[in-house]
Amino acid sequence: MSLRPRPCSDPRVVGASDARAAVLRALVVLTAAVLLAGCRADAAPSRPPSEPDGAVAPAGFPASDILRTWDGARSRAFAAGDVHALRRLYVDGSAAGTADERLLWAYRVRGLRVEGMRMQLIAVDVLHHDGRRLRVRVTDRLTGAVAVGPRTRLRLPADRASTRVVELRRTGHDEPWRVASVRSSPWRASR
Repeated sequence: MSLRPRPCSDPRVVGASDARAAVLRALVVLTAAVLLAGCRADAAPSRPPSEPDGAVAPAGFPASDILRTWDGARSRAFAAGDVHALRRLYVDGSAAGTADERLLWAYRVRGLRVEGMRMQLIAVDVLHHDGRRLRVRVTDRLTGAVAVGPRTRLRLPADRASTRVVELRRTGHDEPWRVASVRSSPWRASR
């Protein structure tokens, strides 16, 4: 008796392991890119005046709103398989944008779209905000994402919370925020 798996000819299953492997690899990349664009920042200071220095911004703080709005635009781009819409969310030459674009293409090549992507914000610490540049340390996790294809509906695994420093830029006050860089970071409130 052989313990090796036998090939499967069922068309509903063939390619499912490839799709699962791609989804799992993609999950790592998905969580690495917190997306934030297509919205306008308030003229508010980097921290509400009532908060002491180094405090974590509350959920209703403008930086959180910027992140949520951008994440919604990214989610729509993935659900539609729209590479051009995704590309507009990043500064030209952004490594995070290039990685996200590759990820979206990898799904498209397999005939998949990712629906229901949502980043759950756990903590946001504004490190710098001057109207044209916003740098935040954010802890979040991906929830609700499902890879969908003609014969596939695969819920992505639950994501663990991770912390990154995300820098967004815009060329003017009426322009959308676009991600310039994303890098891993341990959580610590700014001083």
